[in-house]
Amino acid sequence: MFKNYLKIAWRNLLKNKTFSFINILGLALGMSCSLLIMLWVQDEMKMDRFHANDARLYSVMENQHYSGVINTYAATPGILAENIVKDIPEIEMASQVLWEESPVFRVGNVFDNEKGRYVQGDFLTMTSFDLLQGDKKTALRRPDGVVISQKLAEKYFRGQDPMGKTIRLDNKDDVIVTGILKEPSRYSSMKFDFLMSYDRWQKVNDWSKDWGNNGPRCMVLLAGNTTVEKVNAKIKDYIKTKNKGSNVDLFLVNYGQSYLYSNYEAGKLNGGRIEYVQMFTIVAVFILIIACINFMNLATARSVKRAKEVGLRKVVGAFRTSLIGQFLGESVLITFLALLFALLIVLALTPAFNTLTEKQLTLDFTDPFLVICLLALTTITGIVAGSYPALFMSSLNPVTILKGALKFKPSATYFRQGLVVFQFGLSILLILAMIVVYRQIEFIQNKNLGFSKENLLYISDIKEKGMAKNFETFRQALLNEPGIKSVSSSQASPLEYGSSTMGVRWPGKDTTQELLFTVNPAGYGFIKTMGIKLLDGRDFDPSFGTDSLNYLVNEVAAKKMGYKDPVGKELTMWGKKGKIIGLMKDFHTGSLHVAIEPLIVNLQDPKAVWGQALIRTEAGQTTRAIANLEKVYRQFNPGMPFKYHFADEEFGNQYKAENVVSKLSNYFAFLAIFISCLGLFGLAAFTAEQRTKEIGVRKVLGATVSNLVGMLSADFLKLVLIASLISFPVAWYFLKNWLEKYAYRIDLEWWYFAVAGIAALAIALFTVSFQAIKAALMNPIRSLKSE
Repeated sequence: MFKNYLKIAWRNLLKNKTFSFINILGLALGMSCSLLIMLWVQDEMKMDRFHANDARLYSVMENQHYSGVINTYAATPGILAENIVKDIPEIEMASQVLWEESPVFRVGNVFDNEKGRYVQGDFLTMTSFDLLQGDKKTALRRPDGVVISQKLAEKYFRGQDPMGKTIRLDNKDDVIVTGILKEPSRYSSMKFDFLMSYDRWQKVNDWSKDWGNNGPRCMVLLAGNTTVEKVNAKIKDYIKTKNKGSNVDLFLVNYGQSYLYSNYEAGKLNGGRIEYVQMFTIVAVFILIIACINFMNLATARSVKRAKEVGLRKVVGAFRTSLIGQFLGESVLITFLALLFALLIVLALTPAFNTLTEKQLTLDFTDPFLVICLLALTTITGIVAGSYPALFMSSLNPVTILKGALKFKPSATYFRQGLVVFQFGLSILLILAMIVVYRQIEFIQNKNLGFSKENLLYISDIKEKGMAKNFETFRQALLNEPGIKSVSSSQASPLEYGSSTMGVRWPGKDTTQELLFTVNPAGYGFIKTMGIKLLDGRDFDPSFGTDSLNYLVNEVAAKKMGYKDPVGKELTMWGKKGKIIGLMKDFHTGSLHVAIEPLIVNLQDPKAVWGQALIRTEAGQTTRAIANLEKVYRQFNPGMPFKYHFADEEFGNQYKAENVVSKLSNYFAFLAIFISCLGLFGLAAFTAEQRTKEIGVRKVLGATVSNLVGMLSADFLKLVLIASLISFPVAWYFLKNWLEKYAYRIDLEWWYFAVAGIAALAIALFTVSFQAIKAALMNPIRSLKSE
C-alpha cells in the first residue's frame, strides 16, 4: 500500500508540473532560509558555552547607585579577585581579566603590535583554553611569563621551539615563553594571541589597587557544592566591607550566558544579543509558515481535481484515517524533495552568509543534532503544510463527488482567503521592519555627532610607544608638516568615553547627592582637533599656566551642575580646585544606544601624556598627511610599528550588528514577499483556469481585457489590503519597542506604512495580473466549444 501511495504521489507531481514546481520552490526557499537562521542561532547559542566548567564559571558585575539611578558595569576593582577568593569559601578560584592590550613584541628583527590580555594565574585552570605546550597551572604564575598562540610562535620563532625563549616587550622588558596556546574554540567571544601575568600589569598601574577604582573584569569559579544564589547573597555588600561609603553592590552572572544577555537597565537584565536570536527565530518561523500556507492554499484549491479519486477510494472501503495518511505522506514527500533543493541552496549561500555575519557556519552532516533538526524540519513542515488539505479532502462526501455535484462551502473559501491575508500580513511586517531598520541605521550613520569624524585619525597607546615625555615636541613637529591641520591627545579614543568619577564638587552642590561624571583628560588643541563646537569660553592654551587646574564641560554636565553660564564658575575635581574655561556643545562619543553623558575634560600633563594621539588632516590631503605622519612617527619611535585608525571607520564598526540586521532584514523581506507571490501566482492561475468558461462568455458579451483583468485581480487585491490594515498596528507596536533601545532614533512616520502597503499591493497586482491578462487574452472559442 505504501508503495502504491508513493506511485500516486509521484504521478500527481508529474501531472501538475506548474503547481508542483511552485510548491517545491516555495517550501525549498522557506526551508533554506530557516536552515541558515537555525545554523546562525545555533552558533550564537553555543558562544562561550564550550568551557568544561561552564555551569560554575561566572563574571562579577557591579550595580552602582547614584541618588536613585542604578548603573551596571562589568568593571570591578583591580584587587577584587585575589581578595574575594580568600574571603568567600564558596568561590574556588578567581582571576582578573584585563581588556585587550596591544604591546609591541620583538624577536630579532621581527616586531609588531600583538593583541592579548593580562590575566591571573588561575585563568587557564578555570577555563577551557588549552595549551599545546606548558602547564596550565603554572604557565602564568611567573610575572615575566607569556603564553603565546601558535600563530605568534611561527611568526617570531619560525619553526623553532619557542618554550623558554625571550620576547622583548615594548622595547623595554623581556618576557619568557611559558606556554603555547592551542587554537581557541571558534565559539569563544574572548579573542587573544597572548596571555601575560596580570601582576606584571598591576605593578605599573597603582590605581588598580584602590577599592574605589574600577576597570579590570573579574571571573570566578564557584565550588561544586554551592549555588549562585548563596554566593550572590554573600558578595552583595562585599565592596562596602573594604571601602566604607561605597555605593556598589556585587552580583554574579554566568559567563556563558553573558554573551547573549548583556544589557542592563536600572540594575535589571534587559536583553542583549538574545533579542537578535529571538527576532531571527521568529523570522524563520514566519517565512516557513508563509511557504506552508502556499502549499495549503494550492492543495485545497486544486482538491476538486482529485475529488473523484477520494470518492472512489471511499466507495471501495478506504477509511478516512488512511486517506489522511496518504495525503500527509504526499505532503512529506514534497517537503523531502524541497529539503534536497533547500540543502543545495544553503550550501551555495553559506560562504556569502558567513561573510555577512562574520561566522564560520557549515552543514556538518555528521552532527547528530543537525540530522535530527533536518528530519524534524521535514516532518513538521510536511505535516503542517499538508494537515488542512488532508483533513479537508478526506472529509468530502463520496456520493456528492460521484454525482458531480461537488461545490466548495463558503467556509473553505474563507479559510483560503484568511491564509492569504495571514501570509501577506507577515510579509508586510517584514517589509516594514526592513524600512525602519534601514532608516534607523542610516540615521545613526549620518547623524551629526557634534564632532567631525571625517579626516580624523588616531594612534593608540602613545604612552606604551614611548611618547609620553616628548609628546609636545612630537605634536609641534607634526604641525609643521603639510597635510596636518591639528594635533592633540586624549585618554579616550574619539568614539569612547573616558573614565568616570563622583569626585566632582562646585559651590552649591547638594552633598547628599551622588552624581557620576565622565572624565576625559586631553591635551592642547583638543577642541580644534576633534572639531567640537565651543559655545562659550576657550580651549586649553599653553600661554595660560593655570590651565592644569581648569576644565572644559559639555552642556549635559553644566545642566547637571545647575550652571546656565558655566564659564568662569568654580569647579573642583579630585581635590583640585579650578575654573570652567569652556562650554562644549554636546557631542557623541559612545554608542547612540545611550544618551550623551555629562563630560568634564581636564588638561593632561604635557610631560606625561597617555592614551591616544589625535590627528586631523587637511581635507583631500589624507594620503600626503599619513606619509608625513609616518615619517615623523618613525623619527620619534624608531623600531616601533606604525599603526593608526580612522575615526569614521571605527564609528562604522560600532554598529556592525545593526548593519548585519539591516541587510538580513532586506533579504528576508524580499524572500517573504517572493514566496507569498509564488502562492498568489498559483492561486491566480487556478482561479483563471476555473473561470475559463465565465471569461469566454464575458468576452463574447463585450467585456474588454481591462474589465476581465480588473475582475480577476480585485478579489486578491482586497485580501492584500486587509492584510495591510491588520499588520500595520502590529508592526507599529513591535517596531516602536525596538526603536526605544536607542537613545537617539527616528520617528515612526506614516509614509513607512504607506510605502509598505503600496509595495505589497503593487507586487500582488503584478503577480496576479500576469495570469489575469493571459486568461483575458485567451480565444473564447476554445473555452466555449464544449458547450
